[in-house]
Amino acid sequence: MKKHIFLFSLIFILLSCGNKIKNTDLMTLAIEKKNEKPNIIVIIVDDAGYVDFGFMGSEDLETPNIDALAKAGVIFTDAHVSATVCAPSRAGIITGKYQQRFGFEANGTGDIESGDIGLSNDVVTMADVFKRNNYKTIAIGKWHLGATPTDHPRYRGFDEFYGFLAGGRSYFPMHNPSREHMLQQNGKQVKFDGYITDVLGNRSVSFVEENKDQPFFMYLAFNAVHTPMEAKESDLKKYQNHPRQHLAAMTWSLDENIGKLRNKLKELDILDNTLIYFLSDNGGAHNNTSKNGPLKGWKGNKFEGGQRVPFILSWPSKIKGDQKFHGLTSSLDIFSTSIAAAKIKTEDNLELDGTNLIPYLSGQKKGNPHDELYWRKLDESAVRIGDYKLIHLKDYGSTMYNLANDLGETYNLASEDSAQFNLLLNSLKEWESQLEDPLWHEGKPWEDVTYQIHQNLMNNKPVLYKSPSDKNISLSE
Repeated sequence: MKKHIFLFSLIFILLSCGNKIKNTDLMTLAIEKKNEKPNIIVIIVDDAGYVDFGFMGSEDLETPNIDALAKAGVIFTDAHVSATVCAPSRAGIITGKYQQRFGFEANGTGDIESGDIGLSNDVVTMADVFKRNNYKTIAIGKWHLGATPTDHPRYRGFDEFYGFLAGGRSYFPMHNPSREHMLQQNGKQVKFDGYITDVLGNRSVSFVEENKDQPFFMYLAFNAVHTPMEAKESDLKKYQNHPRQHLAAMTWSLDENIGKLRNKLKELDILDNTLIYFLSDNGGAHNNTSKNGPLKGWKGNKFEGGQRVPFILSWPSKIKGDQKFHGLTSSLDIFSTSIAAAKIKTEDNLELDGTNLIPYLSGQKKGNPHDELYWRKLDESAVRIGDYKLIHLKDYGSTMYNLANDLGETYNLASEDSAQFNLLLNSLKEWESQLEDPLWHEGKPWEDVTYQIHQNLMNNKPVLYKSPSDKNISLSE
């Protein structure tokens, strides 16, 4: 605020001294100076289906506010996250690099043998960089990147954490919640009434009000529409005859709260200079009635339904809205794009796997931001080069698809184009040689289920079970 007072005082002095610069030019200079650094907001939703938003073609779920965000920005049609499950996907987003490079590969943040490991202590987060460059930083909502003191968001670059550490929790107040499941503000429990999607949305709005005169970075991670499938009674009543009643109600609340945030930015006249991302952390889950449309698979597997996600970028003052971008894009690009937008010089020790998307969206560059993308979670891995994608299952084999004419990944080209197949397989092996071994596992029950899912989907066969509990039921029948 002081620097703004100084700037306007300087303008007054210049005018008083008979400076020939026009008043309008000076006022424009003042406004540009005030708004020179954009605000950055990353909105992550949880386990959302690929086609479960109006802007993605949904006809039964209502998302007018998210659709308005998409209309004002860019919709990416070939966008992917770096993992098919929650925690490693978020690790990739927050660090801008393949999370396997620092051993964060399996879901969760550790296992019984390893204990809670979370993010590597030496890895740099987006919040670290923005805080060092005088941004006010906040993480709101689901963390799921480690619950030890060194992994608390306050120690990973955030001035404030208003959320919960675990990977999920009830949407309503919990009696005597654990430290990981309680809603907290910088370690102190926050007791609330009502619905947590509203509570998180309200904090995002109040944070903007508090920091409207300085640049800020907000990591807004809603737990909707992850299980448990819980919604407000008023929203359930609104969708009482809907075949996906709970999901429709949860999605409506999510959309309302994103609308509240966007309306506040508009009211404060800072929407145009706020760079907003919207995406899901992975594909739709098998247990929340989400839909992935034409994509094969779902959360947790290497087919497109696992990692291809809805993705929006909106920055009205810099990027033309109402457009679609078809180039190969990754959630890893969020870090690189954001620091470039803020004109932050990349630190010498900062190694990022993402690409700055702004030149592609402004027309300065053509083509794909990425020539290739990679995925791995324990026994399952995949690589995308151009239109070709290879899926590999350890000790079983590989399949290859041309997504340009087979988005549903049904026709295996492995035996028909050996040259292309070997190119992809060798590229995957080369990438894997650069990675750390996974620092924890998901446990035999889940790993067996995931292995079976991949085997059957690779052979276009029905999946026998989708979770350890399903397996037990199947085997007892």
